Amino acid sequence: MLVNLHVKNFAIIDEVDVDFGEHLNILTGETGAGKSILVGSIGIALGARVSPEIIGKRGDYAMVELVFQIERQETLEALREMDIEPEDGQIVISRKITANRSINKINGESVSVALIKKVSSLCIDIHGQHEHQSLLHKEYHRNVVDRFAGERAKELKEKIGEEYVSYQKIMQKMEENGGTEKERARELSFLEYEQKEIEEAKLEEGEEEILEEEVRKMSNASDIVEEMGKVYECTGDSLDGCASQISQALRHLGNITDLDEELSSMMDELQDIENLLSDFNRGISEYMDDFVFDEKELQQKENRLNQIRGIQAKYGSTYEEVMQHYVEVLEKIQQYKDYDNYQLQLMAQKEECEAKLQKLCDELSALRRAAAKDLEENITTTLQDLNFDHAIFEIHMDKLSQFTANGLDDIEFLIATNPGADLNPLSKVASGGELSRIMLAIKTVFADVDQIETLIFDEIDVGISGRTAQKVSEKMSILGKNHQIICITHLPQIAAMADTHFVIEKFSSKETTETRIRALSRKESTEELARMLGGVEITQAVVANAKEMKELAKKQKEYS
Repeated sequence: MLVNLHVKNFAIIDEVDVDFGEHLNILTGETGAGKSILVGSIGIALGARVSPEIIGKRGDYAMVELVFQIERQETLEALREMDIEPEDGQIVISRKITANRSINKINGESVSVALIKKVSSLCIDIHGQHEHQSLLHKEYHRNVVDRFAGERAKELKEKIGEEYVSYQKIMQKMEENGGTEKERARELSFLEYEQKEIEEAKLEEGEEEILEEEVRKMSNASDIVEEMGKVYECTGDSLDGCASQISQALRHLGNITDLDEELSSMMDELQDIENLLSDFNRGISEYMDDFVFDEKELQQKENRLNQIRGIQAKYGSTYEEVMQHYVEVLEKIQQYKDYDNYQLQLMAQKEECEAKLQKLCDELSALRRAAAKDLEENITTTLQDLNFDHAIFEIHMDKLSQFTANGLDDIEFLIATNPGADLNPLSKVASGGELSRIMLAIKTVFADVDQIETLIFDEIDVGISGRTAQKVSEKMSILGKNHQIICITHLPQIAAMADTHFVIEKFSSKETTETRIRALSRKESTEELARMLGGVEITQAVVANAKEMKELAKKQKEYS
């Protein structure tokens, strides 16, 4: 579960530190107080895209830190497989956002955003304000069914995706090698020209780098000779040279070594220095003797270097890329010379690939159909708990005419919300409030399937009220028995069910605007409910109503 959230200099949040409780955590507050900003900060900590604009005005960076207490053994094992070892059962995810980059850490060690997303998917699921709109897209429907179908469906989709890539390559080759016999002859002539040009160049691996070094050396020969001469003057036997000076020093030191034993070791050290310098000067002499500059040879090397670069400009920027192109040219030449046989080979490959795809797709379709049947029942039952008493929910599957990377199934959610009504796509019949409840039903089903410990709902109550709101609050409370729920709401029916109630407040002055969050006592929670019920004027009747609502919620939780 998420035990702590720390946010610093994030939008209008100066600094907040929140300790969340178990079960149902409710966040309420006036519109514009910053409730969604707070949830947004959690999303960013979990790997959502960031913009420098979210950095507040009280520093040059924003910081969000989450502390999770991991209870499930399966989650702990999954984390260890990613080389993440919880400390006392906890992991700390943090992101520091600056104007140019973000610094991402888990338990103090820098990690990639991709790893943060992978880790967070094991710990938390966030339902944003507008996520229910994804229910209008078939792709989401297919992903929901596949997720419910389990690990085997995931494995099959990966295999289908890989096989589909191969299938697409075969189809592309079949299209590329079409055309008339005259066009193929023209292409063959061009390929043979490329083959000849590459072969005549006789490229060798590493040759370009060696030539570059030699040409640079020979092109700067006069500077090298001049400077090396000066080096030898400094270190050689000339009057002011090092060798001459050290030789004199050795004579002077030799005159007094008999007078002090400690001077003998210094004499040995200086002798070693003279030997090293002698070796160095000998190396200079040998280098100068071997350094021969030939203008003709330089021209030859430059010409060869230009030839290599010309070939690479045409066929690849490196030796390896040119050779890869050469292999492809040879393959294409063989294909054009034996075109009919090549086409037969491609056709055989296509049929083999299609057979593999068909087998994989059939197995995935069978899994999807079985999963869809169970999922229909689970979602329908949950929808009835959410005041969809007569709703019929169905997952419709059709077979596509062509292979895709996701198989051969077209999957769509259908619903009839009233008795006797026809089943129709969600986009045609579901209102915003109905979409919210359908999404809550899906989240409820998957909370048990995935066993994710923490669920966040940002205004799941959009478009609902009255008895429906009461049903949703009861479902949230039941869901909170086995999961940690963090829910932003405007509805007092849902807020009344809180096991821990937080209020988010905005404070403004002439200079700044700041968002704060604090946990409420039972009395303060009742007062907040009264505000939500009464609006501008909070009467004694409204307060009494709020108290009654809290008592009814308490009894409902005990009963359920």
